[in-house]
Amino acid sequence: MRNVRIAVAYDGSRFFGWQRQDGFMSVQQALEEALLGLTGETVTVHGAGRTDTGVHALAQVAHFHVESRIADERFGLALNAHLPEGVAVLWVETCRDDFHARFDALSKRYLYVTSTRHVRPPFGRQYCHWMAYPLDGDAMRRAARALIGEHDFRAFGNTGSPRATTIRTVQSLHFIARKGRIAFVVQGNGFLYNMVRTIAGTLLDIGRGRLDSGVVARALADGRRETLGATAPAAGLYLVSVQYGERLFDSGSHRATRRSAGNARWRP
Repeated sequence: MRNVRIAVAYDGSRFFGWQRQDGFMSVQQALEEALLGLTGETVTVHGAGRTDTGVHALAQVAHFHVESRIADERFGLALNAHLPEGVAVLWVETCRDDFHARFDALSKRYLYVTSTRHVRPPFGRQYCHWMAYPLDGDAMRRAARALIGEHDFRAFGNTGSPRATTIRTVQSLHFIARKGRIAFVVQGNGFLYNMVRTIAGTLLDIGRGRLDSGVVARALADGRRETLGATAPAAGLYLVSVQYGERLFDSGSHRATRRSAGNARWRP
């Protein structure tokens, strides 16, 4: 059998998250059913991250083992022909047998997008969070500085989710401001369940003046979730890219769109 890794983009509003679950269509299930239809093989697709319902991905990385000998340059097109609307395979390559999309990942990059127009967006509301308030970008940036580095992020995670440790490292966080829209991109070596959405909700509450900019540093110190903002909606969240210790999708397959998944970038 060969190990095949793929980069996948999907509209999270069409699926009940990444992970397969009985009675609800997930991205994992859509890919596994497409592979069954294409190759006749029952396989398990392992993703780098288990995004929730409503969360989108621009370049989720996944892998699976198959016996099929379909060439890499044809595999993506053939697989896309079996996939439903809202999900597409971007790049494909056969990789080393012990590559694992989740366990080999060094870091992930997420984007959160908020519309600040005074009128509710009539289109694309499933692709951004809407908040009709002026935001103090300087206060948001001051607060965000406290997140950089290694911290105990227990205040930013869902208390009911199991985890071995709540210590994570946020490597970078920067803002992108446009007329009627603000976004931030955060990269870290891992994120707790709902951590990015809690960061988003807190920074937005700071921006509108409901919380002071020191609340982030205090929550990191005392671990109190109740002092932070609400968990922001899933609609504004995107998994942008996954970083690894090797270059991905650089072997010649899908040469017209060849790039490293670790360097995939969002363009506003």
